[in-house]
Amino acid sequence: MSSFFNPPKPKAPPPPPPPPPKPEDPAINEARRKEREAAKRRRGRAATILTSGLGDPNQPQVQQQKLLG
Repeated sequence: MSSFFNPPKPKAPPPPPPPPPKPEDPAINEARRKEREAAKRRRGRAATILTSGLGDPNQPQVQQQKLLG
């Protein structure tokens, strides 16, 4: 009868897993460094283009005068 008025307590959640160990292997660090340098080289030229395909948007549009008549 006591369980009717007092519902069972929920179970405690499991403890979180421990954080993964950080690799201290020099080969892994060297591979990461090479990957960062390769990424820099890949985006090198794309980062230097400062205008769109339409050209410089700050140039004034030059129109010729039309003769009427």
